[in-house]
Amino acid sequence: MLKKERQAYILHQVNLHNKVLSSSLCTEINVSEDTIRRDLQELAEEGKVIKVHGGALSQSFNHVYYPTNGVYSQNQKKTIANKAVSLIKNGMFVLTSGGTTIIELARSLPPHLKATFISGSIPAVLEYMNHPNIEVILIGDRISKNSKITVGPEAISKIKQIKADICFLGTNAIDAEIGISDNDWEVVQLKKAMIESSKKIVSLTIAEKINTVQPIQICGLSDIDTLITELEPTNPLLKQYIDQGIEVL
Repeated sequence: MLKKERQAYILHQVNLHNKVLSSSLCTEINVSEDTIRRDLQELAEEGKVIKVHGGALSQSFNHVYYPTNGVYSQNQKKTIANKAVSLIKNGMFVLTSGGTTIIELARSLPPHLKATFISGSIPAVLEYMNHPNIEVILIGDRISKNSKITVGPEAISKIKQIKADICFLGTNAIDAEIGISDNDWEVVQLKKAMIESSKKIVSLTIAEKINTVQPIQICGLSDIDTLITELEPTNPLLKQYIDQGIEVL
């Protein structure tokens, strides 16, 4: 693979999964860690990624407020958000993770909705605060500068005290055998706690993340009630999830 092709692949993975690990890229591309390190350094110098220890982050992590346009697959994420809104009813306690799809959900909420939204994601909470009739609860603890979300034992303890009606998970990767997975250990622990504390679990993901796997498993498919993508539920890509009893929207 030529350097231009290699860096294009890396950039696509960063845009798709928000974060990449150097070790995973070495395996996927079959090159040395030094090569990956140089590629990430060049991409960072060009302002395309944020280089961190062990990998790189999407440039979206530079922002507390996500831009209203230019987000990767934004039209697809808006479609997903509009579907997700249909599941939210007045009086609900809604628990959400972070991510750009969750931000689109926050921006799609109808102004008449009266509900309580709970999140440790700083960008998501800021969006919820713009809504005229929503009560907002911020889950507190140490803030991860990388993910702009509160992490740590205190955050997990507070999540476990919640009995949410519905939980929306921004999903990094989903696979019919592995389930939902991610590449950030602390975020994985938060999402595990969110799943345990919610009556209904809804996975939000663009179709490009379907049948992909990240290093750390969050849960199996049996823990997911609903899967929402931008696709029509009749799309063949979704059949194996429907066959396992998941509602697909």
